[in-house]
Amino acid sequence: MARPLDGAGVSAFLRSLPARPLLLGLGEARHFVGELGEVRNEIFRHLVEHEGYRSFAAESDCLLGLVVDDYVSTGAGTLDDVMERGFSHGFGEFAANRELVRWMRAYNEEHEDKIRFFGFDGPLEYWAASPREALTSLYALLDSPHPCTVETLDALLGPDERWSNEATAMDPSLSIGRSADAQRLRLITDELLALLDTQSPGLSAGDGERAALYGRTALGLLRYHHGMADASPARWTRLSALRDAMMAANLRAVAEHGPALVFSANLHLQRHKSLMSFGDQVLEWWSAGAIAASHLGDRYAFLASAFGTVGGDNPPPDTAEGILSTLPWEHAIVDARRLAGAVAEPVPRISHDFAYFPLNPAHLGAIDGIVFLKEAVKLEKLG
Repeated sequence: MARPLDGAGVSAFLRSLPARPLLLGLGEARHFVGELGEVRNEIFRHLVEHEGYRSFAAESDCLLGLVVDDYVSTGAGTLDDVMERGFSHGFGEFAANRELVRWMRAYNEEHEDKIRFFGFDGPLEYWAASPREALTSLYALLDSPHPCTVETLDALLGPDERWSNEATAMDPSLSIGRSADAQRLRLITDELLALLDTQSPGLSAGDGERAALYGRTALGLLRYHHGMADASPARWTRLSALRDAMMAANLRAVAEHGPALVFSANLHLQRHKSLMSFGDQVLEWWSAGAIAASHLGDRYAFLASAFGTVGGDNPPPDTAEGILSTLPWEHAIVDARRLAGAVAEPVPRISHDFAYFPLNPAHLGAIDGIVFLKEAVKLEKLG
C-alpha cells in the first residue's frame, strides 16, 4: 500500500486510479513547508515529462496568476518582478514557488508544447478586493452595446478603498456589499456575462479565456462582498463556502486545458466537508475539491499530504502519521483507501503546531493517496 515517493511511485499511483484525472490535487497539511514544496516540484516535473501534464494551479489570486502565466509562457517581465507581483498570501516569498516558476519558464523556452500556470483562488484574503479590475477588463473585451457607459461603471465602483477596507472582515456594518451601487453592479455583471455568451464566437481563444475569468471573478467578488455585509451568525460559514465555490469554478476552467496538478491546503481539496475552528464557532462547508469532484467524478483525484515530525513535534504511534512513520522511506506515496482497510482506525492526532492540520482518520477512505514526509523541518514562515 506504500511506495517510495519517486517518479515510478507517482506513475504507479496514477495507474491505480479508475480513470486518468484531469485535476490531480496535492494538498498541503501546512503552508510554507520547504520539504513539501521541493517534493511538489519534483512531482510536477515528472508529471510534465512523463505523464503529459501541461498545467499547474496554485492557491493564489487568479488575476495575479495572469502575471505568472505571461512570464512562464512568453518571458514577459523578470523573475523577481513576477514573484513580487504574481502571488497572493505571501506565496511569492516561498523559495519552492520561485524555483517552480523558474523551471516552468526554462521548460517553455525549449519546448513547443507550452505548460501553463494558473492561480485559482479569488482576489481575497479574509476580505475581498474591489471588483474594478475584473469588471473593467471584461467590459473592455466586449463590443457594444454595453449595458452601461464606462463612466457609469466607474461611478458605481467609486474609490477602491471602500471595497478593500480590511476592517470589514470583523465589522459587517462597514461593508458596501449590499448598497444600491453594489446591487446595480451585480445586475450589470449579469448583463456583461450574457453579452459575453453572445459574442464568444468572435473572441480569440486567449481573449475568450480571459473574459470568462474576469466575468466569474467579478460575480464571485460581488457575491462575497454581499456576504461580508451579513451580520448573522452564519456569516463566516457562508463566506468560506463562497470562497471555495470561486476556487471550484476556476478549477473547472483549468481542467479544460488537460491534466493539471493543483496545489492547495488539504482543506480546500478534500472530498469531505471542511471543518475549521474560528473564534467560538466551528465553520463547516464543502471544499473546492468536493465541488470539482461533483462535476468531474473520477476525473478528479486527491493526494493529501501528511508529516511525521513537524518542527520537532512527533506523532504518537497510534495516529495515522505515527503508523506511516514506520515506513522505511523518508518520503512515501501511500494508497489511502488500502491503508484505511488494513489498520484499525487510528487515533486522531493533536499537533502542537497550530498551523499543521493532521490527517483525519475517518476520512482516509475518501482520499486517493497520501504524500507522506517523515520529517518537515524547513518551516519558512507560519501559514
